[in-house]
Parts: sequence; C-alpha cells; structure tokens
Amino acid sequence: MPKEIIQFDQAMFESRLDRMVRKKVEQTIDLMLDAEVDEIANAARYERSGDRKAFRAGHYDRHLTAKAGKLNLRVPKLKGEVFRSQVIERCRRREESVEEALMEMYMAGVSTRRVDDISQLLWGDGSARE
Repeated sequence: MPKEIIQFDQAMFESRLDRMVRKKVEQTIDLMLDAEVDEIANAARYERSGDRKAFRAGHYDRHLTAKAGKLNLRVPKLKGEVFRSQVIERCRRREESVEEALMEMYMAGVSTRRVDDISQLLWGDGSARE
C-alpha cells in the first residue's frame, strides 16, 4: 500500500501567517482608534445624539512599523474636536520595541548598512532610514 507524502512549504506558510498576523494587528488598532473617537465624540458612528461633541470627518492613512511588519492604519479625523490618540503617539513611525532593537544593533557596533539589511529582513522595509 503506497503511502501518501505530504509536502509542506514552510516559507509559504510563514509568509501567509505573517500577512494574517499583520492584518489582524491592523484591524485591532483600527478598531481601538474608532472606539477612541466614539468616546471623544460622545457618540458612535452614525448615531444621533444631543450630547455629541464632535463629528467624524473621514480617515487618513498612516504607516507604523511594528514587530508584525509595516502596518497601514486608517486614523479617523474629527470635526469640532482635536483627536489625539492614546493608542499611537503623535509622529511615531515605529513601535518602541523596533526602535530599541535598532538602538541595540547600533550600540553593538553593527554597521548602518547591516542594520538596514536586518531591518528589511525583520520588518520588510528600510526602518533604519526613516
């Protein structure tokens, strides 16, 4: 009786898993930002309320480099209030753990070219150049 051989492509599995994790992290942060805006506006999206303090005015795209890779986030805009997120610091382009790893490599004497190569391997972009 012939035995079936199951082939497993490790690289394909890891790249799909990375994409799934990155997508879930993006969705989670987007939901946290939306909840934060609901709290500031004192009303949910499309909700009619006399206590409303602000109105949604669309979104803008923002990129954040995290352990999961480069995240594409949709940050809500408000009309009537200033939105300062507690989830993402203003002007922050990289997660703290990513910055710490870059600093540790630099302090260890790793060349900037090598740091750039490593950052591209880990996070998929030139994080050291930003």
